[in-house]
Formats: sequence, C-alpha cells, structure tokens
Amino acid sequence: MKRPHIIIFNPDQMRADSLAHLGNPAAITPNLDAFARTQAVSFENAYCQNPVCVPSRCSFTTGLYPHVRGHRTMSYLLREEETSIFEELKQAGYHVWMNARNDLVAGQIPGLLERHASEVYYGGGASAAAPGPEKNLRGQPGSKEYYSMFGGRLALDAEGRNYNSDEEDVDAAIECIRTRPQDQPLCLFVGLVYPHPPYQVEEPYYSAIDRTKLPGRVRWEEDEGKAKIEGLIRKNQALDAYTEADWDELRACYLGMCMKVDALFGRLCQALKDAGIYDDSAIFFFSDHGDYTGDHGLVEKAQNCFEDCLTRVPLLIKPPKGEAVDPGVTRSMAELVDFYATAMDYAGVQPGHTHFGQSLRPVIADRSRQNREFVCCEGGRLPEEVHCDEFHANGPRGTMTMSPYWPRHFAQTDDEAHAKGVMLRTEKYKYVCRVNGEDEFYDLSTDPHEQKNCAEQPAYAEKIAEMKERLLRWQLRTSDIVPFSYDRRFTNEMTWAKVKAYVPAEFREEIRAKIAAGANQFLLMQECRERFAPQKTTGKAETKR
Repeated sequence: MKRPHIIIFNPDQMRADSLAHLGNPAAITPNLDAFARTQAVSFENAYCQNPVCVPSRCSFTTGLYPHVRGHRTMSYLLREEETSIFEELKQAGYHVWMNARNDLVAGQIPGLLERHASEVYYGGGASAAAPGPEKNLRGQPGSKEYYSMFGGRLALDAEGRNYNSDEEDVDAAIECIRTRPQDQPLCLFVGLVYPHPPYQVEEPYYSAIDRTKLPGRVRWEEDEGKAKIEGLIRKNQALDAYTEADWDELRACYLGMCMKVDALFGRLCQALKDAGIYDDSAIFFFSDHGDYTGDHGLVEKAQNCFEDCLTRVPLLIKPPKGEAVDPGVTRSMAELVDFYATAMDYAGVQPGHTHFGQSLRPVIADRSRQNREFVCCEGGRLPEEVHCDEFHANGPRGTMTMSPYWPRHFAQTDDEAHAKGVMLRTEKYKYVCRVNGEDEFYDLSTDPHEQKNCAEQPAYAEKIAEMKERLLRWQLRTSDIVPFSYDRRFTNEMTWAKVKAYVPAEFREEIRAKIAAGANQFLLMQECRERFAPQKTTGKAETKR
C-alpha cells in the first residue's frame, strides 16, 4: 500500500482565535479558512500540553505528556535514548526533511538532530529584520515599551519585501518538494518563528488589520484570584502606561504576523499542488502554544499558566486522498499528542513505544464524533528544582534586565509562583491544581475569559471534587511508560554461574557461545538441567526373589 506524504506546518505561539474561521472578525487568514471550509477539519477545541515551546514539542512529537519523562523546561530536550515521530517515520522508509527551527533535540549531542531526519535545512541566508521608521522603538529602561515585545512596522528592502528566516525556510521546503526522492514518501516539517514575539511585521500585513474590528481585550483589572505568577510578570513588565490604543496596535501587529503565516502556508500548499502530491498528502497545521497578546494585561506567555489564550491552539488536518473527510470546524476536543497518533495512523507506521495520543481519523471522517471528554496541560516546577527555571538555567544572561524575557524569567525564581501545576479542562469547566499556592476553578459557561477564580466557592465543591478525581485517574494512567524491549535480568557471567555445575567439560564451549549470542537465559538454564543433570531414580530398587 502506498504511504501518504506527511506535511507538518508548525507556527510558533499562535492562538486559536487568530483565525478568521474560528471567530476573530479582525483576522485575515484566507488560505487557512478555505482549507478548513473545503478540504480539512479545523479543531476549535485543540489544546497544547505545555504553554512554552520545548516541552510542547517534546510532547507532540512523541505522543507523551511532559510529566512522563520530565520534559517540563526549556533546557531539557530529546536525548539519545528517546525517539520522535520523525525518527520513526525515517526508519519506516520516509524521507524526512526538517528545518532547524524545531526546539526539539538536545543540541550538545553531535549528530542527534540528523538521526531524526534524512535532511536538515539550517538556513542562515535571510537578513535580520530591518526596523521601521522608529529606530529604537523599545526606548530606555522604564519606558512603557521596554518589556512590551512590540517592534511595530518593519521596513522593506529595495525589492519591496522584508525577507525573514520563515520565508527562507519555506523556500527551502518548496525546493525539497520539487527535488524530493521519487522512491520514498516525504515527511516535511516546517517550523516557523512567527508569530512569536517580538510583535513586528512589514507591509502589507501591518496595515491590513482593521483595528476597529479587534475583539475586546480581557482586562486584568477585572480578574479575581488569578495565579501569583501572573501578578509578578505583570509587575515586571510594567505596562500600566499602555493605553487601549497601544494594545490595539500590538494586537493588530500580532494578527498581521498571523496573516503572513497564512500566506506562507498558502505558498507551501501551492508547491505541493504544482508537484502533483497535494492530494496524496496528509497535511497538519498547528501551533505549539498561544500568547497573551494583551489579555490579562500581559504579553508573551507564562510557563505554568493555563488560560485558553495560551493553551488553545489552531489544529487543522487534511487527510490524504482516499480517506474520509468531513470538512469544516469541529467542537470535538483534541490534544496535540493526538497529532502524533493521527500522523502515525495515516502513515501506517506502528509506534515503537506506549503513547497517549488518540487518532483523530474518526473525527476527521465525521465532525460530530467526540474524541475526548477533557484535555490536560501542565507546567512549572517543584520548589527544589531551581534547575527548571530559565533565570538560573540561562546563567548570567538570565540575570540581565535588558532581556525582553526578564520579567517572566525573574518571576519564575519565586518557588510558589512557579509551582508545578496541571490543568484539566472540559467543555464547561477548567480546574488547575498546583503543588504550592492557590488552585483555580472557572465556570466557562458564565466566565469564558477565566477572570473569576471560584476554587473556594462552596457551590462548586462537588464539581471540583469530580475534576480532582478525573485528574487523579489521568495522572495514574499516564504516570510512566514501560519500554517495548526487554532487559535481561542476568549478565552473561551470572547465567554461566547458574548452569556451569551441570555442564560437562566437553559442552562448556557450546553453552558459553549460546550465552554470548543472547539465548533466552531461563530456557537455556532449563535446557542445561535437562541435558546434563544426573538422572534421578523415581522408584525403589527391585527386591531379589
């Protein structure tokens, strides 16, 4: 059976509500909207498993939750003993192409990235983004823009464009599509930087977004009982002087970046069509996590906060030709670990390890099908795990207040604020449990923006107890995995010690060779006892008559 091509388009830090077909009246995403309307299923309720890059990617490429192997930090990536969907597809005969923007594989281990791919495009040919008319928009420490991540409108070059690394990587991916090996199915991973902050983009994207159509911002002044980490980051970012007009510019710039992502996705799809392999491709579009973008008075993200703006992500899937598809938007809940299960399912490749993804194939065939009753996301650290916070992990750089990430990094040094936590979300409720500090509970039917923490309200005690029970059983089911390969309980010398008393001298070389060749130790011991042990009499000696 011919295997489909697996195409993965992965923008960084893109909120689900940055797509027009998911309800944002200011968004301009025509390619993704048409894709969802006619050929793909768009999951309105898809959630990442960690709200920052590395843990999320280690999760969706393996089908494992971050807690299973401790991938909870930006500084613990996949190592030699771990595999990924890319390595598994490569071993199954796929030609795996990826750009180096993947935040996935430990960089200190020579050759490890290449083990996961047939071809890696490293880039480096694009120029740095040219600033716009305001040369130093950020200003001096203490100014309202200093930690805003706002870069504004970028300048154009002589050719009327601002050619960035994302465009370079998409061009390289298109070249791979054109020159790919004809005797292998293709797995193509394109990891973008956009729309990750700084919030900056060139024309025509910058001015294309109608500021008057922006949906209302979630205002932190109306929040009650929110996580401690948010208050510390907000204090450090010091954006109190930001006006609603300022926030509108920042949010419009972010949507302009998403508009550019949409355009790049359209180019890649056209290249697949030009090469005659679009129909034969399973195409996946999704982001690793979201972004505050002004909601709750914050920019960027937080490593142990779980609002929908951070955890709900775009997820669109087009199956290959011959597979059933019910195009449009589905409300069926999904997790990014389900990407792993679905891609492996379409590829017809059996995973080499236990995983927790659920193939979305049935939902893609029928959007009314339900996939999950709840979704989970996790982050944070234990108080003694100082090595898990980026302030210390980054050494001297982490202490520099000039870093635009300093507000978050420094807030993470507070043990209680950066407490390890996990979110469990159903369609109507969200519960967040933390090892230190306050838990959170939100009634999403009355509080869709998660502004009123009801964890201490007696009226919700029964529902909270129910969600705690679900969380306990989820943690129990997913707490670890056992490798498919078996270990030997004895070394070769231990096995020999157990059988040598039975083995005559003339057979010792034969038996030791079997041990060295990896013979089943228990069967070999049984064989030696039966072949060489003295025969025991089973009855009494006959009496002479």
